[in-house]
Amino acid sequence: MGNCFAKRHNDGDESDHNVEFTGGNVHLITTKETWEQKLDEANRDGKLVLANFSATWCGPCRIIAPFYVELSEKHPSIMCLTVDVDELTEFSTSWDIKATPTFFFLKDGQQIDKLVGANKPELEKKLIAILDSLALPCPT
Repeated sequence: MGNCFAKRHNDGDESDHNVEFTGGNVHLITTKETWEQKLDEANRDGKLVLANFSATWCGPCRIIAPFYVELSEKHPSIMCLTVDVDELTEFSTSWDIKATPTFFFLKDGQQIDKLVGANKPELEKKLIAILDSLALPCPT
């Protein structure tokens, strides 16, 4: 499945900035404070957090981004967050990101699962299994 391991050099192609990494119910995280606020909000509301650590230059990240937005709309019982690893480098390093995209499933602020790569079927399969195990609403 698609993974990106190293940042490519910017060759002047500005098309990276046209990719929609947010939309639907996806929240872009730009500061550690925003991350903490969203985790607190999810905990308060009893929501599962699905965090996508990605990069605008990463092809697989760009490919899976619209699917991630779809998942956010399809599953209102989850809070979808996107972290740009280049914007929040130290924060991303603290999560031991080795490749992008990397998805973390969090409940009550604790990691319960992880997926590395742009594997749409596996992402949805893990999400549904976790929602079922937590007895959270999951549309059929």
